[in-house]
Amino acid sequence: MTYSSDNYVEETRFGLWFLRSRTWQHYVLRVAIEDLRGLFSEAPPSQPLLLDAGCGQGKSFKYLRQAFMPGRLIGVDADPQSLQRSREEAVNLGMAVELIDSDCANLKIADASVDLLFCHQTFHHLVEQEKALAEFYRVLKPGGYLLFAESTEAYIDTWVIRWLFRHPMQVQKSAAQYLEMIRQQGFEFGPQNVSYPYLWWSRATDFGLLELLGVCKPKPFGQREETLVNVVARKPLEGVV
Repeated sequence: MTYSSDNYVEETRFGLWFLRSRTWQHYVLRVAIEDLRGLFSEAPPSQPLLLDAGCGQGKSFKYLRQAFMPGRLIGVDADPQSLQRSREEAVNLGMAVELIDSDCANLKIADASVDLLFCHQTFHHLVEQEKALAEFYRVLKPGGYLLFAESTEAYIDTWVIRWLFRHPMQVQKSAAQYLEMIRQQGFEFGPQNVSYPYLWWSRATDFGLLELLGVCKPKPFGQREETLVNVVARKPLEGVV
């Protein structure tokens, strides 16, 4: 997200450039979507209505098409410039994408209308996280899925990221805190639906250089502070007649 208001923190010029870069597309977006696709306990819905919440400049569209073949794709962002770039990206890809100028904490989308909701690297830009998550729950159909991929406080609160990007530091969370917030909202998921990628770019102290040089080995899960968390969480089917 790149909109500056009480709900968002405006991105830096570097950040806006980076979100168009091949590094972002190939090593961040593509990897996250492929990982999320593998976290489903069962096959995802066929030809779903897929909502990209915080679609930015639309660089996720082609990867979402490859992974989920949506019957209908909606992109939401609060920044007009990003939406224009998303529109151009959709045209270049030959994709029909509906774009909505909307705040994630106040989505202009009908109740229980979405099959899959993709939220990638958006939450750490949001001030009203709980309200946004409640909106995600509202617009998802019973049995619909939240595809959540986020950087944690351990990554956001480093000097490199603070220097290059802007974020509301008061709302940053650990992996465990994000998962608890999602569970408290009412979503369901198990350990098999969660992953903790430990990717080179998420190690802001040295970007994995020391491991590449053989100076040290990566810390195993449980002995490190997680920098990323991905989860596929389902809205319960309870109450469906």
